[in-house]
Amino acid sequence: MTAGIDADFTLPNGGPGPDPVTLSGLDADLVVVLFHRDYLCGNCRRQAATVAARHDEFRERGVAVVSVLPESAARAAAWADRRDAPHPVLADPDSEVAERYGQPTAFGAVGRRLDLLGRMPLAALVDLRDRTEVLWTHAGETPGDRPTVDDLLAEAGKFA
Repeated sequence: MTAGIDADFTLPNGGPGPDPVTLSGLDADLVVVLFHRDYLCGNCRRQAATVAARHDEFRERGVAVVSVLPESAARAAAWADRRDAPHPVLADPDSEVAERYGQPTAFGAVGRRLDLLGRMPLAALVDLRDRTEVLWTHAGETPGDRPTVDDLLAEAGKFA
């Protein structure tokens, strides 16, 4: 997805907050959207734990965080419960939003069908002030290729 394109969406929420969540309805200036690979992804779980531990740093800067899983609402809720997520965990079972945002996949048709094998991580920073617009993305080339919390906060700081 290119910066400047309307990036609003509504998805079922298995974590804290309203259900469903509409991105433009979040109470924040900016939102970090973390597109995870799969319910079972170890790198995703570690990233989620780090983001959760530093959640207050995002809120202090007017930045919301949402996680998006290519899973059903029930699986997103179970994932949020297991991780004690302090932010919404959204279900994108058909990966429609992830594909619109450009979440990369590897291994062709097989990778597109098997999320844990083919889906790569994607992080996006979205502006909610004037219109819902993508400001920055990091598309992972490997399962572990994802920005740190410090990277995410630094990118958000550039647009605050």
